[in-house]
Amino acid sequence: MTTQTTATDERAVLVVDDDSAVLNSLRFSLGIEGFDVRVFQSDQDLLTANALPERACLVVDYNLPHGNGLDLVAALRARGQHFPAILITSDPSTNVRRRAAAAGVVIIEKPLLTDALIESINRALS
Repeated sequence: MTTQTTATDERAVLVVDDDSAVLNSLRFSLGIEGFDVRVFQSDQDLLTANALPERACLVVDYNLPHGNGLDLVAALRARGQHFPAILITSDPSTNVRRRAAAAGVVIIEKPLLTDALIESINRALS
């Protein structure tokens, strides 16, 4: 049996951030760019979500209620969900940069003032 992928599935973005203002801002701005944006306020919300797309880009804040964004990426990959990931954070430490690089996770620093996030999502989904 083959699975059909729709155009919306090709542009799915999963955003995880516990800051409601950031979450709503990203939902709005990425939606305007044509992405199918699904938002989650915690790592646990994403891990317990039903019906995640097979293909998506994960945009995740480093600081989360039950851990951090890199741990969430690792948990998803351990479950066989290998979404390309973008970590958004302010002033990442050398250790965070090293861990992200080892995991193949792109870092975009806050504040998100340029098109770097949109460009990174487009690259990840191409």
